[in-house]
Amino acid sequence: MAPPILAQKDKKLFADLLSQYENRQLSKGRKTADQILKKYPEHGETMCMKGLILVHLGQRDEGINLVKEGMRKDLSSHICWHVWALIQKSEHKYEDALKSYIQALKFDKDNFNILRDTAVLQTQTRQFEGLVETRHNLLRLRPYNRHHWVGLAVAYQLNGNLDEAKQVLEHIEGFLRNIGTSNVEFSELLMYHVRILEDMGDFQSAVDMLESHDRAKGGSVLDRMASTEMKARLLAKLKESDADDEKKTAWTERADAAWRWLLSQNADGYEYYKGFLANQGIDLANVTDENREKALEMLRDYSNVQFATAPRRLALHVATGQEFQDLIKPYLTNGLTKGIPSLFADLKPLYKDSVKRQIIEDIVEELRGTFATSTGDSVQPTTYLWALYLLAQHHSYLGRHKQALEILDIAIVHTPTLPELYMTRARALKRAGDPHGAARAMNDARLLDGQDRFINTKTGKYLLRAGMVNEADTIFSKFTRGGAPAGADLEEMQAMHYLVEQGDSYRRAGKLNLALKKYYVIQKVFESFREDQYEFHQYSVRKTILNVYTEMLKWEDNVRSHPGFIHAAVATVQIWVALYDDATLGPSLQPPETTGSDVSSKKAINKAKKAARKGQPEADGANSKKATAIQPEDRGLEPPRPRDDDPEGLKLVLAEDPLERADKYLTGLSELVPQNMDICFAIYDVAIRRKKYLQAVRMLARAHSLDSEHPGLHSRIAHLRNTVSSLPEPIPVPVGPILAESIASLLPAEVSLELFNSQYLQKHSSSPMAIVAHAKVAQILKAPQDEVDSILFTVLKEPVQLDHEAAFAVLSYLKEMKSPRAEEFRIACNDRFELSTLFRSDEEIAALQKSFTESGESSADGEALETVI
Repeated sequence: MAPPILAQKDKKLFADLLSQYENRQLSKGRKTADQILKKYPEHGETMCMKGLILVHLGQRDEGINLVKEGMRKDLSSHICWHVWALIQKSEHKYEDALKSYIQALKFDKDNFNILRDTAVLQTQTRQFEGLVETRHNLLRLRPYNRHHWVGLAVAYQLNGNLDEAKQVLEHIEGFLRNIGTSNVEFSELLMYHVRILEDMGDFQSAVDMLESHDRAKGGSVLDRMASTEMKARLLAKLKESDADDEKKTAWTERADAAWRWLLSQNADGYEYYKGFLANQGIDLANVTDENREKALEMLRDYSNVQFATAPRRLALHVATGQEFQDLIKPYLTNGLTKGIPSLFADLKPLYKDSVKRQIIEDIVEELRGTFATSTGDSVQPTTYLWALYLLAQHHSYLGRHKQALEILDIAIVHTPTLPELYMTRARALKRAGDPHGAARAMNDARLLDGQDRFINTKTGKYLLRAGMVNEADTIFSKFTRGGAPAGADLEEMQAMHYLVEQGDSYRRAGKLNLALKKYYVIQKVFESFREDQYEFHQYSVRKTILNVYTEMLKWEDNVRSHPGFIHAAVATVQIWVALYDDATLGPSLQPPETTGSDVSSKKAINKAKKAARKGQPEADGANSKKATAIQPEDRGLEPPRPRDDDPEGLKLVLAEDPLERADKYLTGLSELVPQNMDICFAIYDVAIRRKKYLQAVRMLARAHSLDSEHPGLHSRIAHLRNTVSSLPEPIPVPVGPILAESIASLLPAEVSLELFNSQYLQKHSSSPMAIVAHAKVAQILKAPQDEVDSILFTVLKEPVQLDHEAAFAVLSYLKEMKSPRAEEFRIACNDRFELSTLFRSDEEIAALQKSFTESGESSADGEALETVI
């Protein structure tokens, strides 16, 4: 049935309704809508507008239902589709909102507001081909607005049409030529034009444009540093082209002048030195004997510049032998005399060269002896202290934990009030496998400076690694908002280090439900990164900050390759796989004698009581009325934050689709992070259980190309072959033959799994993780439990190079198999690794945690940190 047609008087009333909504006169708009609907109850556009207003007024469900009903009444109205798109956009359903906008444009193709929002959504969803068309339409409607020209140029670039983008930019610059030489937006536009020319490979035109607009010559490019950096980079690319020697010489000279100017502005710019030397044919990453002296000579020229540390530090990278020894001694002496805490971090990259590493050790030991015996005013006592500090860091980094701790004991006796000594002690204990001692040492450092946010944060992190979650939250609460739980506040602040460490802490404690909750919070953090870019699509074009904007889009496209997200994704998948493999695991996490909902409600009540005791406003009747009175009328289109009805994750671990959830978490990661072994293994573990055999073998083939001898790959190849060969019926064509061929490329069909397993162990007999992989394959081949245990116990024998991390992995596997010899292995490792507490009994670990809690906080703790709002 056709929608009713409004009379002329009522059309004016509807126009008033639209105006009232635009001006956020929501109460008036609601009354106007009711007035129209009283006369035309089937008018879809009015129903949609009233629904939209109700959503703004907080009546979300009622409003959305009314919008849907209005759309059914009039599917040919651009207003109905526009309203529905606004609601979908508010729920961050960008793809669905874009479809609604496109539908709206079918009925009103020249609606400027709809076109503008469509362009933003097309950028958000990376539909660049459609974006070009939309930007053309916007420009056609408003050809005299330069921002629409700029938007068209950006659309062309994002779609890969660089020639068209260049033409548009030339047109813009043509009618802006009289804009003046101090316009920031025009300067940014010119720099964007240069970037387009660079992407096209037209380096000569890009250089010419930079020089013609050089600020020093009265040009319009205001950022001289950025333009000079770009010019130097472009000249380097020109030198790589096929040109005659005369041109290359000229380009070298011009690039040399550019780099020298940059160094005159910042003599400590490491990247400038790299470019300066590269311009002379010297690659700092691969210095040869032929150009080593030339590089040192160029760096010496800048070493005389006052306060310039970079050339002296780069000279240490370039120099070798006696020359390195001559340069490193004054560098170390200067750093120790000045008491630079970051000296070791500065020198650590040199440790890749074992000769340089030994020279540093010898010189520091020599200086330590000299400073220890010096008297008078020639050497300050702190110089000796910093020598001890550097030497302790050196030995700790090289795995000499006892030696490092002995030196730190001497340093602490010398100066017991330096927090850095206790922090280094904590790091040494952590590396030695003592998370509890490390947490105590880091807390000792914190007590010396209770106002230091960094040390407080590190203490919380170390406590989480020691399994003391409540104690960590107490530390974190010192710099979160008062009255709110530390965990909730840190989640809101998107504190990635906290979320990752707490999730790992819960997982190590076997609280998989809480671990999953934290890992899913990390996923939400990265989803918010995607949503946050929405506001910049229009803003950046309007403000002409285009180079930064396009770089942001690239970053957004790859943001999930961040190590924090990858770690959370892999850990989440491993938990879901464990829950799938062991159906009793989820129910075992439920608290006894109470249902999940009871526990959740009790936890929520207890948290509310604690919050009330800390000073949160009570939710009594008077306060509620007061809050209602001051609440603004317009609540926006954003949906309210959904209430978490499963704060402990107890319902989460009982989900019936663990593999589908794991697969959803991994979506797109294989293309985004193709060189990550953990991602390959995680996708395989899910795919093989979902019987997606081609996907599984494809991931193993990729892992094989990255590291063909990886222990995790060895056990999974055997698992794949065994799984496919054990199927009751062969896989039909065309998948079957392709799968067989792919498996054969990893493990030839004529090689048995027994032979494959024994050959791998012979090749890697000294690797503990290879022995674990060998044991896993033996278990796949149905070897007896005692035989698998015997294989794992060989890690304790020579010539296996066993460290505490590998030993803990073996112990975890024995416990996972419920091996009767797990306790025997734990005791053997506890005796072997004297400094480690990883192999203490549960009672001993509980006692360590209890002693830390009972020790309390010293009076040196100071006041709580300033509240972060």
